[in-house]
Amino acid sequence: MSVWITLLIALAVVAALGWVLRFAGQKLTGNKPLFRDMPYAVAFGYALAVALALGGLWLYLQPAELNGAPRASVIFWRWAVHFVAVSAVAAFLFRLLGRHVGTAGSKKAFRHMPLTAAFGILIVLIYAVTAIFAGWIAPHGQEQVFPLANVVPGGNPALGGNPDFPLGTDQIGRDILSRLIYGAQNTVGIAFATTVLAFFLGGTMGFLAATLQGWTDQLLSRLVDVLMAIPSLIFSLLLITVASAWVSGTGLTAAMVVIIAVIDSTRVFRLARAVGMNIVVMDYIEAAKLRGEGLVYLIFKEILPNATAPLLAEFGLRFCFVFLTISALSFLGLGIQPPLADWGTMVKDLSAFINYAAFAPQIASAPLLAAGAIALLTVAVNFVVDWMLHRSSGLKE
Repeated sequence: MSVWITLLIALAVVAALGWVLRFAGQKLTGNKPLFRDMPYAVAFGYALAVALALGGLWLYLQPAELNGAPRASVIFWRWAVHFVAVSAVAAFLFRLLGRHVGTAGSKKAFRHMPLTAAFGILIVLIYAVTAIFAGWIAPHGQEQVFPLANVVPGGNPALGGNPDFPLGTDQIGRDILSRLIYGAQNTVGIAFATTVLAFFLGGTMGFLAATLQGWTDQLLSRLVDVLMAIPSLIFSLLLITVASAWVSGTGLTAAMVVIIAVIDSTRVFRLARAVGMNIVVMDYIEAAKLRGEGLVYLIFKEILPNATAPLLAEFGLRFCFVFLTISALSFLGLGIQPPLADWGTMVKDLSAFINYAAFAPQIASAPLLAAGAIALLTVAVNFVVDWMLHRSSGLKE
């Protein structure tokens, strides 16, 4: 039986189960509104969730080996389940700690904080500490080369590992664990600096356009329209390729930061201008103008403090986009340049270890570590941003 036929049969069974669950709920509860007004799509969603949960449980209980050969799908799924369970417990304990330790404001925030936001803040703090103290945490230098190339992860000498390098070494003998730690400092640090620069440029120009309006607003807005009409990743690739003809190494990394910041500042400009347009018509802005306050005072003392909430939320989202863009460029060889460690480059360099997945899943996990570090930070930042947007919207839990 083909995969498509099996999938269609499974969907038909789930669809029938959804109808049965809704019908049984209506009969057993005396046709209460919960089941009476439930759309079939919602019932199908519940049935699909139950089916996926049962399927995940079935896969988790399967043996990790079959006829002496490891089953990569079962092993990777167990790792994912264990990670989610540990993350949930860690987030709960972190939220519980935050409710009893800290200032009055932070305790109040942790009391109303969902578990996802606590998880996001915990992950962001872990990444920040790792990035700041990478030189003390990493067992080796990011540029240090050992005479042991392509040592596989796991530390098992029988499989080609080495206890001194628990995550193995890359193709030229650099410690993967150390480069993974330094990658937090380089990838996250450069992405943060790029986002700050983009917000400084876009926010300043956006508030300037909202305050002055007239020909200044028209000129800046049309310039931004031209830049936004070009796909950002393609535009970045083009400009960095041109810049590589003049600079190399750390100079190309600096050029990448400026290029991405300018391109992403167009999105920030749009938000800052829209928020600023709503603020400049307020009475306190008119009162400040009547007092004779200058342009700098209006932007940084009157408009900016009242636009902090949406800009902070956009900062988190924009950081994720910049972070992923830098990782994608590094994967293509045009991002953060050697000898600096970078997660995007590590995914590309270690991709050959994927071939070991069929008989040694722990070895195939090498490129997944860097990819997982990228995905984990992206998810964590989005959790925090969602919570910030919920708070700034004024909605109750």
